[in-house]
This record gives sequence, structure tokens and C-alpha cells, in this order.
Amino acid sequence: MIRMERFTVKAQEAVAESSRLAGQAGAPELLPEHLLLALLSESDGLVEPLLQKLGVSLPQIRQEAQELVSRGVRASGAGLELAAGAAYRRVLQQAEDEARKMGDEYVSTEHLLLALTGMDGPAGSLLKRLGTTRQRVLETLAALRGSARVTDQNPEDKLQALKRYTRDLVAAARSGKLDPVIGRDSEIRRVIQVLSRRTKNNPVLIG
Repeated sequence: MIRMERFTVKAQEAVAESSRLAGQAGAPELLPEHLLLALLSESDGLVEPLLQKLGVSLPQIRQEAQELVSRGVRASGAGLELAAGAAYRRVLQQAEDEARKMGDEYVSTEHLLLALTGMDGPAGSLLKRLGTTRQRVLETLAALRGSARVTDQNPEDKLQALKRYTRDLVAAARSGKLDPVIGRDSEIRRVIQVLSRRTKNNPVLIG
């Protein structure tokens, strides 16, 4: 039995969005494709940075997921009740299993993505074709999450805090977005020396 109270806020939002997308497409039942498209619609969750780390083109996968949904079977008649299909329910159950295996207390969006990678059918095939396999997702997730575990319903806020509240100066320098430092060769060399020490390796720059 699927317990939605054990899903994080973002995971519950993805499930709700998948239902909205299915209704909008006139689908007779909820399918894994609807859930995949819903996950790809979340801009501040963990799925987007995870896929970026895997080298997946977000515009491409969103477009192809949208095409899968658009090509789906449409229900005839008004007032039909939208139910979760068997494949959709299996995704949610598998996501709960993934959370347990990882020692997490709640099902998060990354567990839903992991579950989708193991599914047969259009959604699973799309993910595999773009290189999003279960093993690769697990490896990338370990790099993103480290030793952190999902112990409450808002883990994304903690995991994305660094990205949200800080600026990656190394990435900015690599992309040429920082102004060049001129006339500070001795200071730069001294900072490098301090950073290279085993102890007391915290330089302080004043002025």
C-alpha cells in the first residue's frame, strides 16, 4: 500500500502535477510518462541538477517527455475519473523500495527518478536512451548528496542550500566571468602557500 504521507513535499507535488498533466492530455489513466514530465517541470528540486550532472540535455528530455504524453491514448467522454495505471503504481512502490534501500525515511523526487529508470515502457526507454540508467543515477546522487539522508519532508531545501545561497567562483573563473587580477602576484602566491599547508591553512584577505 502506497503511503503518500511518507513522500516529501516535492514528491507529492510531482504526483499532483502528473495528475494535472494527465488530465490536461485527456489520458484515461496516470502513466509513468506523466510522472517523468512532472519531475522535469520542477526547477528547484534535485532531479534537474542530477540530470545535468549526467550530461542530459534538459530541453531535449523535456521535449521528448512531452511528446510521449501528447502521443498517449485519449479518453472519450466527459467526466471520466482519472485513476493510476498499474505501471504508475509500480513506479510509486519501487520508489518506496529505493528509499528504504538508501536508508531514507521519506520518498523524494530522486527515488521517483530511480524507479522510473527501471521501468519498461516509453518513460524508462527514454531515460535509458539518454544515458540515465539506475547505476549512473545512484553514482551521481552519491556525489550530490554525500552522506545526507532524507529524514524530513523538505530535504531539497537543505541539499540545494549551497547552490541557492552561494556563488561558485571556480565555475565563474573557468567560464571567464571574473575580472582579471592585476598586480597581486605576491599576494596570490602567498594565499596558495597558506592553502597548501597541512595546518593553519585558512588565509584571510583584507581590503
